[in-house]
Amino acid sequence: MTGDGSWGHDGLAQAVRSRLGLGRLLPLGGARDGAWITEEAAVAVLRSAAAGVPGAVLGKVRVDRATADAPARAGVPAPPSALPPGPLRVGAEAEGVAGAEPIPAAVERLRDALFGACAQALGLDVTEVDVRVTGLLEAPPNPSPVVGPDRGAAAVRGPEAEAAAAVPGVARLTGVLGAAVHRTDDHVRVEFAVAAGWRALDVAGAVRAAVAAATGADRSVAVLVTAVELS
Repeated sequence: MTGDGSWGHDGLAQAVRSRLGLGRLLPLGGARDGAWITEEAAVAVLRSAAAGVPGAVLGKVRVDRATADAPARAGVPAPPSALPPGPLRVGAEAEGVAGAEPIPAAVERLRDALFGACAQALGLDVTEVDVRVTGLLEAPPNPSPVVGPDRGAAAVRGPEAEAAAAVPGVARLTGVLGAAVHRTDDHVRVEFAVAAGWRALDVAGAVRAAVAAATGADRSVAVLVTAVELS
């Protein structure tokens, strides 16, 4: 809150994201990519990757900046209170499974799976994955499907929305932080979900290019991935 007891712009955005369960808004790619993804969407992809690792059961996951050094400056305006571009760190908790194999080997495979998902499925610049073992299970739990966030679909209206919705790999437009397309005099932000089987950063780049072509050279473009379909 501000000194007068009201929510400031950043504080209000943070409160809204917390209420909706989005977590942090993570930089997707580098400073020139103009793309972000919700922590909720990214963690769902990580859980899906971890589900295929025997001998370790993934618990809590948190993604944050990897360093306290000054971050890079984004090439376009970021969504409200989003993390700036820069290396990220994944902190995770996991439980080992008794008798499956040595716990250190299972944890190392889990780390590899998380690293791989960050790079290959998402496009996050993750330089560190820290897995902390918090317990030991006598038997593996019954497997349950990992379900990504379902933020619903937003109406497709206007040239920017139509251009974004037509990009291969876009499952649907969403409107988590407001309308699916947020416009100002010199900037456009588009929110969408990525279809299963597509790398989030690649789709984000294609959406930015399509929206830039539709909106004209007088506006910069940023994109926000709010969900990634898992199947």
